[in-house]
Amino acid sequence: MLTPEVREVIESGRLAHLVTINRDGSPHVTIVWTGVDGDDVVIGKLMADQKVKNIGRDSRVAISIEADGDQMGMQNYLVIEGTARVTEGGAPELLQDLARRYIGPEAKFPPMPDPPEGFVIRVTPTRIRGMGPWGTQF
Repeated sequence: MLTPEVREVIESGRLAHLVTINRDGSPHVTIVWTGVDGDDVVIGKLMADQKVKNIGRDSRVAISIEADGDQMGMQNYLVIEGTARVTEGGAPELLQDLARRYIGPEAKFPPMPDPPEGFVIRVTPTRIRGMGPWGTQF
């Protein structure tokens, strides 16, 4: 279950690092926008890129996000480990909602007419850790 403090970081408008696993077992790291739907972290993708392909093969993922505050000179951060699934459709609506947070309240996104329906990546947390008020959970 996502605590209010964890939700605040996910919805803070800070870029997140999403780690998926490549076919050869190496990590694939990308920057993504994140939101919350229930107790899942959601990420919109217009196209089936490497991260979408990786999740289709191996659902294990990790997300890291810097957070407000610091302890002993180290920036607070949140790490969410979990399992991901990809659903078809809904990306333009999710990305428009997230764009208001990441770009500004008047943002129009995706910046194209008739964008593809894309994909929504849903991450269900199995472990929450990092440095901050969330500590290590689960």
